[in-house]
Amino acid sequence: MMKVGPLLTVSMVWEEGADRSLGLPSYETAGAAGADLRANFTAGQRGGVTLAPGARALVPTGLRLAIPLGFEVQIRPRSGLALKHGITLPNSPGTIDADYRGPLGVIVMNAGQEAFHIEHGARIAQMVIAPVAQARFEMVETLDETARGQGGFGSTGVS
Repeated sequence: MMKVGPLLTVSMVWEEGADRSLGLPSYETAGAAGADLRANFTAGQRGGVTLAPGARALVPTGLRLAIPLGFEVQIRPRSGLALKHGITLPNSPGTIDADYRGPLGVIVMNAGQEAFHIEHGARIAQMVIAPVAQARFEMVETLDETARGQGGFGSTGVS
């Protein structure tokens, strides 16, 4: 597989009861920005979960992560699930901070018209590794002027 950017290491451990045969997140094509995450239900839930229209659930991945300092993991919807079934992530993109060590779960929502079943092992989301910049916040008396100024929603024209 070709290297598309800096190669980082995200350390992972399996949750107790996770199905290790599902493997780690993976990039499905050489140029993919996101690695697919799979639903990894514990033995008592291996039948998966069915989401009614409008319902949401926290779907386990069976993983815990150690993300390098200066980076985050963004959790994003899979476009095919969104288009075909209305399956999305209500907090997209979800952020996993470098200092979080708890279980990696994905909040999945059915925005479609029909119930949707999430099977054990199904690819449910993708994770993107992204750099993080932290800022210093300071109060000032005035802000610099720009051509746009205070123009808000829709102020830059229609198109």
